[in-house]
Amino acid sequence: MKLSRALPAVAGAVLAAAAMGSTAATASADTASAPADVTPTIIDGGNADSGPWAARLFSGGQETCTSTIISAKFILTAQHCVEGGDLSFNIGSLDQTQGEKANGVNITEHATADLALVELDREVSATYSPLEDSASVAPGDQVQVYGWGATCTDKPEIECQSQMLKVANVDVTGVDAPCTDYRGGDAVCASRGDGITAGGDSGGPMFAGGKQVGVASTSDRATTTAYTHIAPYRAWITEVAGV
Repeated sequence: MKLSRALPAVAGAVLAAAAMGSTAATASADTASAPADVTPTIIDGGNADSGPWAARLFSGGQETCTSTIISAKFILTAQHCVEGGDLSFNIGSLDQTQGEKANGVNITEHATADLALVELDREVSATYSPLEDSASVAPGDQVQVYGWGATCTDKPEIECQSQMLKVANVDVTGVDAPCTDYRGGDAVCASRGDGITAGGDSGGPMFAGGKQVGVASTSDRATTTAYTHIAPYRAWITEVAGV
């Protein structure tokens, strides 16, 4: 993958492969105590003014990742975010401690990309994230990334998760191969704009032109990030979630 030392962006996740790991093979955006040069939350950027589709993901009651609600019963996030199981969500609030609460009852992981769909225990009325139907992002575009991830690089990321949803502008440097996500799937790679993702931002959205085009997979917390590209996996999302 293009990120030479990226980690899953899962804050507070168990230090294990696909959750936080310490090698390039475990590259995703959430980590609790990884080295300062290898993880992603939104560093810098600013607080989001709106994000009704945003859902904070908890595993075993521990804040872990960011995600989006895409229909009444389905959440879209990163595959490396769901490995701990026992998932719950706070949905639709900029404040990660607030929002409508729902539990995950069924998890479907993509076979090769860093994507997962979580079925909720009940229907949730919300503003659902509008998903990209065909490739609509290109190198040179400036896009927006959102998350509740870490805001520091000088201590364990679990200690500096943002309570309020953050947003940053990043600049697209590549789309699909050779740009890949944590699992080798097609991705949108981007470089730091006014901020960069970090631990806890994993599973969160990248937006371009008003639509979600990516799901946070990896970051080096300093200059680069990779988001699983939604367009190549749109048929899979429709097959599982019906949207």
